[in-house]
Amino acid sequence: MSGQIGSVEVLVEVDVNPTEDADKVRVAVQKVLGNINLELVGEGDYKKLIGRASGQGALAHFYDLLRRERILDAARTVLLRGTQGNKITFYLNKQVAYVGHISFSQPYGESPLGPIRVEIRCDKPQDLINWLTPKTAR
Repeated sequence: MSGQIGSVEVLVEVDVNPTEDADKVRVAVQKVLGNINLELVGEGDYKKLIGRASGQGALAHFYDLLRRERILDAARTVLLRGTQGNKITFYLNKQVAYVGHISFSQPYGESPLGPIRVEIRCDKPQDLINWLTPKTAR
């Protein structure tokens, strides 16, 4: 399967607010994106977790979760809307992620603690979206 999609790179960025525990934010990201390695950067009140993973396998947990949550159509719409060139960008609600669910979010304002920003860079974004969120029969 991975041969059709080409190279895949997943980049994750999420703010860690002064009122938040960095480990809980890390857990939130990993509950939706799997075991991605996250590094805490910044100092004082301005910290963020940044993660990077390579390969289609990096999205396996997200792939499974999309099916468990039964939100393929909604997810497909969000991913298509977030595609620009070889990049797919979307945002996930941090609090919802912490309890292991997917809730797509706006980049600003919707989630009081700020969203999880996910950017997927790949050779064939359309093929990746078709793999992650195939069209469902209605």
